[in-house]
Amino acid sequence: MISLKEILFTLIPVILLYTGGMIAFFKPPGEAFKSVILHFAAGVVFSVVAVELLPDMIRIHDPKSIIIGFSTGVAAMLLIKHFTGKIQSETKSRAVKTLPWGILTAVGVDLFIDGMLLGIGFAAGEKEGILLAIALALECFSLGMATVTTLLGSASSQRSINLILLGLAAVFVMGSALGLLLLHNTSDTVLELILSFGSAALLFLVTEELLVEAHEQKERAFYTASFFAGFLIFMVLGMIL
Repeated sequence: MISLKEILFTLIPVILLYTGGMIAFFKPPGEAFKSVILHFAAGVVFSVVAVELLPDMIRIHDPKSIIIGFSTGVAAMLLIKHFTGKIQSETKSRAVKTLPWGILTAVGVDLFIDGMLLGIGFAAGEKEGILLAIALALECFSLGMATVTTLLGSASSQRSINLILLGLAAVFVMGSALGLLLLHNTSDTVLELILSFGSAALLFLVTEELLVEAHEQKERAFYTASFFAGFLIFMVLGMIL
């Protein structure tokens, strides 16, 4: 049975996704601010994986399931990156401006996985779910900003951007609903598989998307420090909550 608290925390990342997108639309962010947000969000997500999800995987103690789930997660993300990269290359080769379908596809898949992970978090425990909701909210905020910044290069109208953001929000909600409905009261083996799959996917997103995009600008000590600040803040939250 899905509780009201789980529903409310599921809406937080959705709201921040749309908010970040609208901020980027009306006042495109400077490169320094964007890099700080991406570093901080990467630190937050990495902290939740390391401090909350991985200990639950180790507690269940099923090495076979961990190997299968983690390897499948990495393979799935590599395939997604490969095919969306091809779509993006084909889009750039066209003479007319079109929506960046490769990026939109990657973000959509990311958000669906994030939604599933939120369901996984609440299945593993309320504390994990709450921390993951906050972490994913920060990630969604930066994703909303980054996505709209890219869309502005395609000369998209405000109506189109609104529809795209609402569509991406719906993808996140669908992933969350699937995770919440299917993962409550599931067996430890199934939970281990999905936790390891989700952890691999999130680590992949941190290292191959958030940090890669953050490092497109000249690196400064403050940018790097924001990653560790995000990690530390949520590690402490995990200890006191």
